[in-house]
Amino acid sequence: MGEYPDFPGHRGVETSVQAAQDFAPKLGRLQRVAEKAIREAGGAGLTADELAARVGLDRWSIQPRTSELRRKGVIRDSGLRRPNGTGKKAIVWTATET
Repeated sequence: MGEYPDFPGHRGVETSVQAAQDFAPKLGRLQRVAEKAIREAGGAGLTADELAARVGLDRWSIQPRTSELRRKGVIRDSGLRRPNGTGKKAIVWTATET
């Protein structure tokens, strides 16, 4: 398997490795979906919860894509914070300039 962030991360535990391998074929598409939504949000950006709602996917499927996209340099922490579903402050992600 390839390297993070181009392939899903895992904890080195057998079940985590298997889950990453099973998920790998979907990774590129979900990264593109997440990046597009964040770019379309403009300067307002999106939290992980907002991103999940915008693209109609489970937060647990889409939130890890923000870490991958940040590592790739295509999105950044805007410095803004908004409450997430639990009321805690969440990072607002915005696209980097291309």
